[in-house]
Amino acid sequence: MIAFVATPIGNLKDITLRALDELKEADAVFCEDTRHTVRLLTAYGIKKPLYSCHKFNEREAAEKMIALSREGKRVAVVSDAGMPVISDPGNAVCRALREAGEPYTVLPGACAFVCALVLSALPADRFTFVGFLPDKEGKRREELKRYTHVRDTLIFHCAPQDVGDYCRLLFEAFGGRRACLVREITKIHEESIPFRLGEWDGREVKGECILLVEGAPEEEDPLTALSPREHVAALMAEGMDKKEALKAAAKARGVSKSELYRETTDL
Repeated sequence: MIAFVATPIGNLKDITLRALDELKEADAVFCEDTRHTVRLLTAYGIKKPLYSCHKFNEREAAEKMIALSREGKRVAVVSDAGMPVISDPGNAVCRALREAGEPYTVLPGACAFVCALVLSALPADRFTFVGFLPDKEGKRREELKRYTHVRDTLIFHCAPQDVGDYCRLLFEAFGGRRACLVREITKIHEESIPFRLGEWDGREVKGECILLVEGAPEEEDPLTALSPREHVAALMAEGMDKKEALKAAAKARGVSKSELYRETTDL
C-alpha cells in the first residue's frame, strides 16, 4: 500500500486526522528532506524509518517503494509542505508506479496555490497553475508568451528574491492587469497584497510567495463599432444568413435579436 500524503504548508495544526493515522501506521516514509519531515513527525510523537525522495533520485525511490509495498509494507510519501507532486518531487514516482502496475492512493490536504487563489480575491471559476518560471530570463519570456491570451487567473510560485523580476516580466507580457502577491500562507505573517502589474512598489518580501494575475480580457468584436445595421450586413457578407447574423450580432452587442431586427428589416 502506497499513499501520497499532503502535509501542512506552514501551520502544523493543518495536518488532517487521516494523514496522522497514515503516518502512524506507515512502515516507511519517503520524503523530500528527512530533516524537515522528522520535525513534523516529532511534533506528533511519530517515529518511522525515513527515506529520501527528491528530484534526483525519484526512479530509485520508486523502485524501493514498490519492493516494500509488494512485501506487504505500508509506504507514505510526503513533500516538505503541501501536496507531493505539485511543484514538488513525486511525478516521476507516480509514472513509475503506474508503469509497474502498482496501485497507490492520495490523502488530500493543504495546497498552497489553492489557498492563495482564495486569498487573492481574483476570479476563481477558471485558473491556470503555472508554478515556477524557468531560471533564465529569456526562457521566462518565452514561457509567458504562452499565456498572453489565456483568460484564466494565472498562478505562479515565486522565490522572494525573484518577486521584483517576476513583476517586471509579467508587466511586459500582460500589461497593467490586476495582480496579487500572497505570502507565508497559514503562518504568523500571512499577507495578501493586491496591486496592478507595473505598479509593484519594490518592497522586500520574505517567505514563500505566490503571484496571481488576472486573465486576459475578453477580446472586443471590432464589428461592434459599426451601427447595428452595418454589423448585421457585414456578417451576412461573410456568408451567414440573416437569422444567423442577427443572433451573432445580438450576442456580441448584448442586445435582443428583436431589437436588431427592427433596424435591419430592409436587409
